[in-house]
Parts: sequence; structure tokens; C-alpha cells
Amino acid sequence: MSDNRTATKLTKLTKVDKAAVLLLSLGETDAAQVLRHLGPKEVQRVGVAMAGMRNIHREQVEQVMGEFVEIVGDQTSLGVGSDAYIRKMLTSALGEDKAGNLIDRILLGGSTSGLDSLKWMEPRAVADVIRYEHPQIQAIVVAYLDPDQAAEVLSHFDHKVRLDIVLRVSSLNTVQPAALKELNQILEKQFSGSANATRAAMGGVKRAADIMNFLDSSVEGQLMDSIRELDEDLSMQIEDLMFVFDNLADVDDRGIQALMREVSSEVLVLALKGADDAIKEKVFKNMSKRAAELLRDDLEAKGPVRVSDVEAAQKEILTIARRMAEAGEIVLGGKGGEEMV
Repeated sequence: MSDNRTATKLTKLTKVDKAAVLLLSLGETDAAQVLRHLGPKEVQRVGVAMAGMRNIHREQVEQVMGEFVEIVGDQTSLGVGSDAYIRKMLTSALGEDKAGNLIDRILLGGSTSGLDSLKWMEPRAVADVIRYEHPQIQAIVVAYLDPDQAAEVLSHFDHKVRLDIVLRVSSLNTVQPAALKELNQILEKQFSGSANATRAAMGGVKRAADIMNFLDSSVEGQLMDSIRELDEDLSMQIEDLMFVFDNLADVDDRGIQALMREVSSEVLVLALKGADDAIKEKVFKNMSKRAAELLRDDLEAKGPVRVSDVEAAQKEILTIARRMAEAGEIVLGGKGGEEMV
């Protein structure tokens, strides 16, 4: 009976929870070495999970450690410690663009460029750093940040500046290494990035769409209207690439099931309060009959909620969905959704 309860508790641990259990088991020094190779988002997620850990049973720790050893054993039986092996593995897992910075940090001594340092700063602080820089520099910085952080940075500018930056991000494709080097010097950071001989891929319509996805609905609507007035074709391209909550109806059943395992029931209920019937039915049909009935009851029992709370819950689910899509765990199939209400 006890074994069954422990197994059930383990199945409820998310991947982030398992990472937190593993790091807590390693001790401060070794855990710190692991965290050095993670980005700010990963550090924040794992850190929150570690801080919230309570009553972890020894059996859970042993099973998490066992699962980790099994995975590592399967993946590193040959070529451990080889630069070529690490490059190939990370590039295969993350793609060339995402693996590049991580490979540099691991193999080149952990140096961090000025632009990378901005990812660790609060959005308001980033906005203050670039506020009086040339608009093209502002656009490069915004394009370099993760879309959700970039959206928060934009929120600290007025509408005219936001519009200018988004238009410039949309027209960006690559940035010369000399320009990136100069920008790092402008940012006055102590770490210098590796001097790649190739141009850095950055910006573009897709990047602009990703950033727009994370803006508040009122800001996003106003900005899209202004872009449409200036360049209707560009606005249509951005809209086609934006992924909104309604597009979850286009995600396959397996993807929806994986997504729901990462979303708390409270957030799911709040998000579905403002969702259309197609989304609700998509969720219901990917749950057990009992779970679906409980969710329907929770929705009916939930009183009136603020639109802003619904939008926040939906954005949280979309953030999880995009993270899982980037990790290859699900496929986001929808494009060009309508603005949510």
C-alpha cells in the first residue's frame, strides 16, 4: 500500500520537480555547478521548485536518482567528455541556434556576453539600459531576449517607441559580428562573447510574432492596429505566425494530455472560463470521465472572474505550451488565431 502511494506521488512530480529533487540531493557545491549551465528561465523555474519542496520521501529521491542514472547511462555510454560528442548531442537536441550559446558556455569556460547578461535582469532594468540607445540597438536587444521577457521590456516604453521597435525586429534577419561586439562594449559588461565569424541569426517576422504573443491584449491590439496602418502585409504575416489560446484546439490529443500534466487545476479552470466550447471539449475528451466531470463541476461552481485573470491564466498555459514545443515534447499545430476575450 505504501509503495503504491509512493509511486503515485512520483508520477505527480513534473520534470521540473524531478530536477529540483536531483539538485537538492547533490548538495550546494555540485548543484551550483549544474545551475551555471542553465539559462535564467530554467534557474528560476528550478529554484522555485526547490524552494517549494516539502516532505519528499526517501523512496521518491531514490526513484528520481534511479531514473536519472538510467537516462544518463543510455545517453553517455560512449564519447563522454568529448567536445565533438557534446556539440553533436546538444545540436541534435536543441538545434544549431539554441545550442550555440550553451555549447560556448560549456566548452569555452562559461563566458557570458553583455547581451546574455541582460537575460538575467528585470525587464524594467533592461528597458532603462536601452532607453536612450539608437532604435536599431533597442531592436537588436529586444530580438535577442526571450519573447516573454522582450514583451515585458516593451511594456515599459510608450506606444510610439514600441511600434518602432517591433517594426525593426520584423525587418531584422542577421546581425554582423562586429555590430554585436560593439553592442557588448556599449553595454559595458565584463564578459566578452566568443567572436563567431558568421552572422548571428536574430529577429524576423516570427520573432516579432512571438513577442506580440506575450504582450497584454490591449497593448497587442493597439500595436497590431498601428502596424496594419503602416504595412498591412506585415501585419498579416505577424498574425499568421501568432499562436493564441484558441489554437490549442489544433494541438493533437497526445500533446493536450502532455500539456495538462504540466498545468495546475486552478490555472486550467480559470483559463477555460474564457475559452470557447471547442477548447473546452478538447480538454474534456483528453481526460478520464471522472476527471472531466470534476472539471465541469469546478467550472460551473466558479463565480464571475475578471477578464485580466482569465488572460493571465491563458498566457501561463501558452508559455508552458511554447516551452514544451521548443523542447520537442508537443507540436503546436495552429496558426493565425483570433484575439481571445
